[in-house]
Amino acid sequence: MRDAHVKELIELLQLERLEDNLFRGQSRDIGTRFVFGGQVLGQALSAAQQTVDPSREAHSLHAYFLRAGDIDAPIVYSVERARDGGSFSSRRVVAIQHGQPILNGSISFQVPEKGVEHQSSMPEVPEPEDLEPMHRVPPEELARLPVKLQRWLGTDGPFEFREVWPRDEIHPPKRPPIQHIWFRITAPVDDSASLHRALLAYASDFHLVGTATLPHGISYLTHNIQMASLDHALWFHRPFRVDEWLLYSFDSPTAQGGRGLARGQIFSRDGQLVASTAQEGLIRLRSDG
Repeated sequence: MRDAHVKELIELLQLERLEDNLFRGQSRDIGTRFVFGGQVLGQALSAAQQTVDPSREAHSLHAYFLRAGDIDAPIVYSVERARDGGSFSSRRVVAIQHGQPILNGSISFQVPEKGVEHQSSMPEVPEPEDLEPMHRVPPEELARLPVKLQRWLGTDGPFEFREVWPRDEIHPPKRPPIQHIWFRITAPVDDSASLHRALLAYASDFHLVGTATLPHGISYLTHNIQMASLDHALWFHRPFRVDEWLLYSFDSPTAQGGRGLARGQIFSRDGQLVASTAQEGLIRLRSDG
């Protein structure tokens, strides 16, 4: 079953080419109310990668989520070849549904080269084998949630997560806005670096903005909360494989004005910093009245 989920996700990221710079992708209902933001990020990156010489590798992605995506409709990706220079290429991507943009993004590519190097150290955390898989919501609690959330929380997906500090999302305690989570895709995938980058873009949206809720004793399951990703930034630093364990280390420096900022660093198991992320999200508490 897990292999089937991985196969389905890879197919989701392999877009149909309509024209030289126009692509169409389908959506997968994973139990979220709208299209999962990571899916749109992964597909946008996949579209842009198909318009760049394979010798150039994506090193940064910056995107704004403009509208919620409709799970039941395809998404068209329009790519603008903004520039191809001697070392760098730049692409602008617009994801379109029902005639309206749902995401605007810019992606930069570079011919690999050598240069000065330094990096942050990986946090000292337990190995993934020493941690329990993420706990399922108890059946009696799951039954009280909306049907879509039941599917989100009750179904295995293509990625496996192991939390260093497990959290009860239904009854969340207040704690500092820091978390560390090991993750990997649940079946081997081929050696295509562009595929691994698209898969990492997909996975990078998990748990990120939720880090900003940690000090407040709330979560996306809180009954009166509205949460949504507003933007997303992703930088690729070094080679990696998503079918090997990666550590996602999060922190949230601030929340204010109905928005929370979260940052992430993604490390390979041997301590290499392979990617960094940042995201601002809407965190709005509605009045019960």
